[in-house]
Amino acid sequence: MASHRDVLFVSLVLLFFNPNRGNGLSLSFSTSTGIPSSPLLYGFMIEDIDHSLDGGLHSQLLQNNGFQGDNPGLTAYAPVGNAVLSEDPSNPVSSAITRSLKITVPENTYGDVGFSNEGYWGIVVTENTYNSSFWLKGSYSGDATVKLVGKTSSIEYASETIHVDSSSNSFSYFEVTLSTRTAPDGENLWVLVFDAEKVTGGSLNVGLIQLFAPTYNSSLFFRPNGLKPELAKPLEDVKASFLRFPGGNNLEGATEADRWKWNETIGPLENRPGRQGDWGYPNTDALGLMEYLLWCEDMELAPVLVIWNGFSLSAGGATPFTGSALQPYVDDVLDELEFILGDTSTEYGALRARYGHPDPFPVQHVEIGNEDSHNPKGCETYPERFMAFYNAIHNVYPDLILITSSSDPQCLPKELPAGVWKDFHIYTDPDSLVQDFNYFDNLDRSFPYVVLEYAVSQTSPPSNNNAIWPYMQGSVAEAVYMIGMERNSDLVKMAAYAPLLAHLNYSMYTPNAISFEYSEPKVVLSTTYYTQKMFSANRGDTILNFTSNEEFGPLYWVVSKHSPTSTYFLKLANYGADTVGVYLTIPGTSEGTLTVLSGPADEFNSDSNPNNIVPKLTDIKGSEGTFEVNLPPWSVAVLAMK
Repeated sequence: MASHRDVLFVSLVLLFFNPNRGNGLSLSFSTSTGIPSSPLLYGFMIEDIDHSLDGGLHSQLLQNNGFQGDNPGLTAYAPVGNAVLSEDPSNPVSSAITRSLKITVPENTYGDVGFSNEGYWGIVVTENTYNSSFWLKGSYSGDATVKLVGKTSSIEYASETIHVDSSSNSFSYFEVTLSTRTAPDGENLWVLVFDAEKVTGGSLNVGLIQLFAPTYNSSLFFRPNGLKPELAKPLEDVKASFLRFPGGNNLEGATEADRWKWNETIGPLENRPGRQGDWGYPNTDALGLMEYLLWCEDMELAPVLVIWNGFSLSAGGATPFTGSALQPYVDDVLDELEFILGDTSTEYGALRARYGHPDPFPVQHVEIGNEDSHNPKGCETYPERFMAFYNAIHNVYPDLILITSSSDPQCLPKELPAGVWKDFHIYTDPDSLVQDFNYFDNLDRSFPYVVLEYAVSQTSPPSNNNAIWPYMQGSVAEAVYMIGMERNSDLVKMAAYAPLLAHLNYSMYTPNAISFEYSEPKVVLSTTYYTQKMFSANRGDTILNFTSNEEFGPLYWVVSKHSPTSTYFLKLANYGADTVGVYLTIPGTSEGTLTVLSGPADEFNSDSNPNNIVPKLTDIKGSEGTFEVNLPPWSVAVLAMK
């Protein structure tokens, strides 16, 4: 293969099969000059929305297992045998888990008695080893059986009986290992039963029930409270560069008391009280601060930590914390950063080590708040609140990159400190997103940008008003916008589509990149997911300069080069209803790979047709360095050549 070292320009001719385009578009780009591209450009934003974490990515399979949140009730529970169930606040498992399940057994009851839990609208059971546990209080000495059974068939897919001794004075902890066989669907229950004769006329209390299948990378790492493999693997495949966590609105809380509190998301699960989340259901916080950081470690993601900054979602009717009232929260953030970054000689660094991670985590990016510009009081007070956190953090950790929660100058300090990055969010319809393709072209480059939430938020294509899925036109529009960011990735340092995950039985916000359900087990990878994967997995370190005879639209493109491997990536988005012919010449090349995602504008992947539109990968060969590609209407493509 010929060297590219001495080739200054190559020719790229894109001929439209469209009579309105005349002789087509001619484009030449340099192989040696351009702008450096951010190595962190594509990543993830996550918060617990639509059961994306509890009941989603987090591997714990039982719902309402700690009776957390404002009003959990008996959600997911049902009695087995002649038992009466009730939520019991008078028998807390711990100071954090303040309620348990009371099982009352009437006189003259025989056989098995106990309860079931249906999980998050189903429990998938495969041939494997599952771990289960529970806390028990009450006067009982005898057998307890943990089972996984079909909800309607009553077929047992696992069963294990252990002897337990418990007292009425305190809770005792029990574990059991289940050897499971595969169930035909996810219509299954977790069941715990006791010998009714040993408790008849009395009661038992059970708390903080748990069920785990093997977790993501469990063969490589000890991750007993880790991620669900069937959802983690598609995320790994994206080859993302960063993770922004823990939100999003779910960081802020409806009130100050409901905010995400880092020190209540670490340590043993019985010490994590959880809280009422911002999207209509309780959060267990079992996937907490360390689990986020270990996720980053496992997938080699740069952590982007978002901190609470005195502003909650109720701030429209309440005043954000300012002045001296803000100081306790500033101090709390410094404690959090010491837990993450401090060595073992510090108080919180030593605590992290006791929880199994002696080395500091490599956090370099901290965002101060979330979307403070979305509320008048948030915007008005943000300059003061931002500077209070900025000064405190920068004084102790001067090398951290601190990020504003808004790019609106009306909401920022008049003199923003040097080195700060600005966050810009956009949710809109496809045409509007395409119109913003060149938004970053002419911005002041004094302060870098991050786009840590963006998406086509029009939930339905015009011809299918019942759709809740990303659809092809919207995904192409997102690709156009991503090309605009990549062309400016000297300025735009990070970008993340949101929301990332959604349980199909509880989707308050649509669309989402990945959707899933358990009763009929499936994971739906959307057209947006595939667009994200194609762009993230094919990245150069230099965005190459070009000249052209026409403007962008309906075809959009960006060319990059990965210098260590001398690989060129041409990314294309055809936001139109006509086929486009692409003729590409790079001297010295003879073969490459072409990945194309395309379909009708209003088509999408769904639970009933999850593989309706998937990328097609082909090897292509050129003639004397020239390649010919036909781009279908409404398509996203990546051409990779060495």
